[in-house]
Amino acid sequence: MKRIIENFPYDVEVIENSWYTLSDGTVLSYRGWFPKSDKPLPTILEYLPYRKTDGTRGRDNPMHGYFSGHGYNVIRMDMRGTGESEGLLKDEYLKQEQDDALEIIDWIAKQDWCDGNVGMMGKSWGGFNSLQIAARQPEALKAVMVVGFTDDRYNNDIHYKGGLILNDNFWWGAIMLGYQSRAIDPHVVGDRWREMWLERLKNMPLWMANWLEHQTRDDYWKHGSVCENYDAIKVPVFAVDGYADSYTNTVLSLLEGLSVPKKGILGPWAHVYAHDGVPGPAINYLGEGVKWWDHWLKGEKTDTLDGPMIQAWIEDSMPPQTNKPESKGRWVAVENWPSKVVNDKNFGLSYHELVAENANTSEKVALKTPLNHTLLANEWMGAGVPGESPGDQRLDNGLALNFDSEVLTEDLEIFGYPKVTLKLSSDKPNAMLYASLCDVAPDGSSERVSYGVMNLTHLAGHDKVVYLEPGKEVEATVQLNTCGHSFKAGHRLRLSLANSAWPMFWTMPEDNTLTLELADAQFSLPIFTGEDTVGPDLDAQSAPLTPTTILSEGRVEREISYDLVTDTWTCMTNGIGGVFGEGIYRFDEIDVTVEHNLKRLLTLSNQDPLSANYTITQNMRIGREGWWTNAEITTTQTSDKEYFYITGEMNVTENEEPIYATTWDKKIKRNGM
Repeated sequence: MKRIIENFPYDVEVIENSWYTLSDGTVLSYRGWFPKSDKPLPTILEYLPYRKTDGTRGRDNPMHGYFSGHGYNVIRMDMRGTGESEGLLKDEYLKQEQDDALEIIDWIAKQDWCDGNVGMMGKSWGGFNSLQIAARQPEALKAVMVVGFTDDRYNNDIHYKGGLILNDNFWWGAIMLGYQSRAIDPHVVGDRWREMWLERLKNMPLWMANWLEHQTRDDYWKHGSVCENYDAIKVPVFAVDGYADSYTNTVLSLLEGLSVPKKGILGPWAHVYAHDGVPGPAINYLGEGVKWWDHWLKGEKTDTLDGPMIQAWIEDSMPPQTNKPESKGRWVAVENWPSKVVNDKNFGLSYHELVAENANTSEKVALKTPLNHTLLANEWMGAGVPGESPGDQRLDNGLALNFDSEVLTEDLEIFGYPKVTLKLSSDKPNAMLYASLCDVAPDGSSERVSYGVMNLTHLAGHDKVVYLEPGKEVEATVQLNTCGHSFKAGHRLRLSLANSAWPMFWTMPEDNTLTLELADAQFSLPIFTGEDTVGPDLDAQSAPLTPTTILSEGRVEREISYDLVTDTWTCMTNGIGGVFGEGIYRFDEIDVTVEHNLKRLLTLSNQDPLSANYTITQNMRIGREGWWTNAEITTTQTSDKEYFYITGEMNVTENEEPIYATTWDKKIKRNGM
């Protein structure tokens, strides 16, 4: 539970809405937190598409109020085409988005209330663009803080992983349709709200289809991927994420690539700010941020760079549970990356065992996993919602090919990326390989520690597709996600291999069988031998919460059902009142009520990979007495051997009267997927 701080060094004035006009005449909308001071102060910018007025408001007040109370102006700017800002949002991370930010930062630095020093921060989209804009090197930008971010838009974002299409590509595209369907508040923009809203609705992209048009790592994805040139970033970077999130890998890859002052924290958390950290323990992220900003924006002496470059959480063995409110473990020190306190321990694979050395003779095994493998792997991205953590993997392991170690005679700790390399052949031109590392307790329960995937048509690189020649042997490597874990004495390690992973990834066009050659196979574990560290401050704090009335409690329902007649599995997630269980709520300061319901249904028969169907239904309702708007949206993704198909419709009302409707029908060629 956060500790709410009421008294700060500075009193703060909050500007509910103000305007900034770009050089092309487009007017952007922002909220501002301004310390009462007789001298100019540094300024922090958060720059998002998620609507400052009725979107991120719940987290903005406690966070930006905290920073502002410690002597920072904070500007929370809505990007072009979002919130009350003019223009159209046509895609993620466009050059236009960055160009606008360069103007904004230059404008901020020249204001009377700013001393010329600007910091930039954000989580998710805001973390992405903080790095992207830092790489553009605006003169006034002095430091950034990023959470839940990526440095590689193709292989470490919500669209593709290991060269495979994530089903969350479709989910996120649907959510963006919902977010961008919201009406623009007439209390902010006046009578032109309806005209602005309709223009936005009529020009809204079909997000998931745009992303599905780019199935390899082409120039589309290279744009905005700071891994293309880490040296372009010249300012200090503070990077934070958690193992339950989907962006854990990029803390290490970013810190390895950067040559500027840098700091990282890897905790147990989902895709949330760490002062709200779930699973716990949460940390005083905002307090850590004040020390960071004080050092780089005010030039004050703080301890922000004391201690190791990375403070990492090593999780203890825990019984697997889909609800994981708390992580057991401890903080350790990682001085740099790569680290001298992390060294690979290699295992061979033989007759379902992890062995010290491979056999000298050939050992071939067939791998044909039922399509429903990973039903209990749960979400690609944890959001701190009940039921989203991986369950007991005995069911998924039972459908896969497993290799177990001997019973451990002493504790074994790892930190970093596990990796498996082996030779294989396929009987079809398209195939995938999935690998997971599990911690198997004496009672047989199997806790997933990490996993990774590889599209086997991408073995020559994610920028090209080389179809497999049936029967021809190739070498494949799967790098598993960053993890920090302590295996207890008495437990076993388990490497689990499969060639399917639904419902996290879309199915291959044909069911296939892989033949694995185990003679030279190698599984590498990153053994950690370093020291404990004090870790970040666990006294999580914030400024007072946003005045909010919960009108109806929300909940998230999750179910998996099986049709015995058709051998079909259905995975259902139903966010009632809020996508993440927020409920129906009213922001009392502005008298705006928000309700966003979203139901996901993923169905697949084990008899046919082309039976895969993903349908999302949602409604986005927002308004106040006398002004109610609602968007009903349905989208579906299916495929055959040659194409993906995305269909859908959106029906929008104002005070229950139809005002706009549209349909979608897209056909997209499959390319190694």
